[in-house]
Amino acid sequence: MNRKHRSEKEVKTIHVDIVSAEGTIFTGPARMVIVPGIMGNIGVLPGHTPLLTQLRAGEIRIDIPEQEELLLYISGGFLEVQPSLITVLSDTALRVDAIDEAAATAAKRNAERVMHQQNQSVFDYARARNELAQAVAQLQTLEDSQKRARKKPRRNRSNNHPR
Repeated sequence: MNRKHRSEKEVKTIHVDIVSAEGTIFTGPARMVIVPGIMGNIGVLPGHTPLLTQLRAGEIRIDIPEQEELLLYISGGFLEVQPSLITVLSDTALRVDAIDEAAATAAKRNAERVMHQQNQSVFDYARARNELAQAVAQLQTLEDSQKRARKKPRRNRSNNHPR
């Protein structure tokens, strides 16, 4: 088939594997993936130049063909990009429905409390700062998911049934 006459439904995709210490969280095709890089978010499309980089705690957005965008939380990790494959390795990776909002809020409060204590070691401060970053990233992922759910276009039921 001539590439100029491709159907608009044919979409280039890249295979994505999101793997945590507990197992594979997502595997499948995507039109685009956005990951939380150390210096900012990184968008990856099919055919991207090979890349290996560190990731910070944050949200991964996966644009899956003919489905809603999938949001995942990762605790940080590494991203490897090949022209037809994206691999994310993270100690912790969670789907939005697996994030415990109450636990993340409590972890955030505890980390903030520890960071404000006067007599603490550099190690305790660094650990609290890391726990704070992870809790904030989990809460931000939940908030983004809730915003997307509110923005979903609702079907006008009257258009589904002609009168």
